[in-house]
Amino acid sequence: MSKAPPRVYVPRPREVRPPGEGGAPLNPEQRAAAEHGEGPLLIIAGAGTGKTRTLVHRVAHLIARGAAPERILLLTFTRRAAQEMLARAERLVGSASHRVAGGTFHATAHRLLRRFGPAAGIASDFTIMDQGDAEDLMQLSRAVLGLAEKKQRFPKKETLHAIYSRHVNTEYTVERILAEEYPQFAERLGDIGRVFADYTERKAQRNLVDYDDLLLFWSAILEQAPTLADKIAALYDHILVDEYQDTNVLQARILRGMCRAHKNVTAVGDDAQSIYSFRGASFRNILDFPTDFEGTTIVTLEQNYRSTQAILDTTNEVIARAAERFSKRLWTARGGGEKPWLVACQDERAQTRFVADRVLELHEAGTALSEIAVLVRAGYMTADLEIELTARGIPFEKWGGIKFLEAAHVKDVLAFLRLLENPRDEVSWYRVLLLLPGIGDVTARSAIEHIAASGWDPTSLAGFTPPPKAREAHTRLAALLAALVAAPSLDLGAEIGHIRRLYDDLLRERYDDAEPRLNDLEQLQTIAASHADRAAFLSSIALEPPAATRDLAQGGATEDDVLVLSTVHSAKGKEWDVVFVLWAADGFFPLARATEDPAELEEERRLMYVAMTRARNELLVTYPLHAYPSRYTADYSLDQLSRFIDRGVRETMQRVVVGPENEPAAPPAPTGPTPTVDLRAILRGRFGV
Repeated sequence: MSKAPPRVYVPRPREVRPPGEGGAPLNPEQRAAAEHGEGPLLIIAGAGTGKTRTLVHRVAHLIARGAAPERILLLTFTRRAAQEMLARAERLVGSASHRVAGGTFHATAHRLLRRFGPAAGIASDFTIMDQGDAEDLMQLSRAVLGLAEKKQRFPKKETLHAIYSRHVNTEYTVERILAEEYPQFAERLGDIGRVFADYTERKAQRNLVDYDDLLLFWSAILEQAPTLADKIAALYDHILVDEYQDTNVLQARILRGMCRAHKNVTAVGDDAQSIYSFRGASFRNILDFPTDFEGTTIVTLEQNYRSTQAILDTTNEVIARAAERFSKRLWTARGGGEKPWLVACQDERAQTRFVADRVLELHEAGTALSEIAVLVRAGYMTADLEIELTARGIPFEKWGGIKFLEAAHVKDVLAFLRLLENPRDEVSWYRVLLLLPGIGDVTARSAIEHIAASGWDPTSLAGFTPPPKAREAHTRLAALLAALVAAPSLDLGAEIGHIRRLYDDLLRERYDDAEPRLNDLEQLQTIAASHADRAAFLSSIALEPPAATRDLAQGGATEDDVLVLSTVHSAKGKEWDVVFVLWAADGFFPLARATEDPAELEEERRLMYVAMTRARNELLVTYPLHAYPSRYTADYSLDQLSRFIDRGVRETMQRVVVGPENEPAAPPAPTGPTPTVDLRAILRGRFGV
C-alpha cells in the first residue's frame, strides 16, 4: 500500500536587494564582453577561461543599465545551468535577475507553443513524448504498415527514430542519412518514408509532440507565420546563448528568427569544444556566427583559471593543428606544475596496472579519489580497469547507468498520468493495458480501438470485454480510471497514490527486486507534489528528466570519495585535479571509423582537446604498444600513438615508459651429480643419428 502524499509547503515571496559587485574583478577581456553595448557579440571562451562568470556579468550589466529583466532571454543546455547563472546574477543585481526568462531551447519552445501554438494549429493541451515514447509510436506505425515482420530486414524502432531525429535536426535528407550511416537500409527508403508519414499523422491526430517537434514548430512559426513571428520576437530585447558550439541547424535558424527586429544577441562558446555532431550539433554555427549576424563584435577569452601552464602548453599544441578554428592561445597566471606525462605501456594489462598504481600513489599523497578522473573515448575501454580496481578495493563510479525515466516501473506510472492528461495518447494506453495479466498485443489493440470509437473517453474502457483471465485486472483498472476522471480536482500526489494502489501489486508480481523500484515511485510522488498540476509535471519531467535512479544504477560505488571513470563526452564541463586519458592510440582515439572522414577526424581532435583540458594540476596520457583482439588469442598488433600527439605535442610532454612487472627470482641452478639422462642423445636417436 502506498504512503500518503507529502504535504506541500508554499515558500514565501523572496526579495533580495542588490548587494553590489563582489569577488575578484573581471579581467579586461571578460569586462569588454560583459559591458558590450548594442549589436551582436560572439564570446570565444577557451576551456577554463571563466565563460559562465562572464555571461553572468553580462546579464547583470544589461539589467543594471536599464534593460527590463523579463525582456532578456537566456538560453542554456540545461535548466540547472540557467538557474545557476541567474542565482549568481542575483548577487550582483538582486531579485530582478529572477524575472529573466531562462532555460533550455526545448523548454522555451514548449512555453511559447503553449501560448502561441493554437494560432498555428497546435492545441495547447498537447502531450510531450520522451524518446522512448516516440520510439514506441514509431513501432506502432511500423507494425500497422506491415513492416514489422521478421522475415524481411527493416530498421528497428530505435533506428527509425534516430534517422528521423537526425533528419529534423541536421536538415540532411533521409536519403543522404541512409547512404552515409545506414547503407544496409538504403533500398527501403520508400518504406521508411511511409513510416515517417504515418508517425507524423498519428502525432497530429493524438495531439502528441516529440522533442524534435518543439524546435521544428518554433522555427516554422518564425519563418512561415510573419504575424505570429513578430509577436514572439517582440517578447525579448536581448538574447544570450550559452555553449553555442553545441547548437544544431534548427537552433541557429531559431536564433536568427528571434533577432529579426534587433541584433542584440550574445553567443558564448568554444569552437575547440564542438564534440556533439552525433546529436546533430553543427560545428559551422559558431564559425558562421559573424556572417549570420553582420557587425558582430568578437571577444576572445584566453586567460585560463583551471590548468597549469604546462598542461595548457600541451593542449594549445593539440588544438593548433585544427583545420578550422578561431585563433586563441590559452595562458594562466598560475605557477608550478610538471609537464604532462605521455606513458607508453607494453599492453592493456600494463596500462591498467599503471593507472591503478598511480591512483593509489596520488591518493596516499593526499589527493582525494573524487578529484581523479579516468577518461576514455568509449565506455567499453574501461572494462579491464574496472576488474583491476575492484580487485584492489579502489572504489569507483562509472558515469552512466539506468536513466530514471527509462526505468520501466517509472514509465508505467507516468503512462497512467499521460493518458489521463491526454486520452488520445495511444502509446500510453498500450503500455498500461499490457501491464494487465491476460492482456497481450492483440487484445490491447482491440481495447484501444474500442476507446477510440468512444471518443477517447477513459471511462469507456469499462464497456470493453476482455479475455476471461484478464477480467479481474480489467475491472480494477476501469474502476480506477472512473474514480480519477470523476475527481479532476485531486492533487497530483494523491492521484499517483490512487494509481499505486493498483500498480504496486502489479510491480511486485513482475519484479523480484520490488523494493528499490517502489522507492523510486516514492521519489516520483515527491517530485510530482512540487508541481502545480499534472500538465506542468509531465512537461517538466519530459523536458528536464532526472539523470538516474540510484537504487537500480549499476557499477556505482556507495562511498563519497570515489574515482571517476567516464567517457570524454560525459566529462565535458567538468574538471579534476588529476586526469588520465587512456588508449591514446590510432584506432582507439581517434576511433578507427573516424579516420576515413576529415570532418569526423577533426571532431575527434576536439574531443582529445576536451579530455586534456579537464585537468587542473596533473595530466597523464597513456597508450599500449600492443593490442590483442581478444584475451583468448596470442595474436597482437603494434599500436601507433594517436596522430593528435605529434612531434610538436610530444615536445611539451615528458615521456614515461612502464617497466616490466617484478617477477619472482628464478631458483639457483642445481649443482651435484652428473645428469642421469642425455636429452640431446634422445633427440639424435629419433632421427637415427
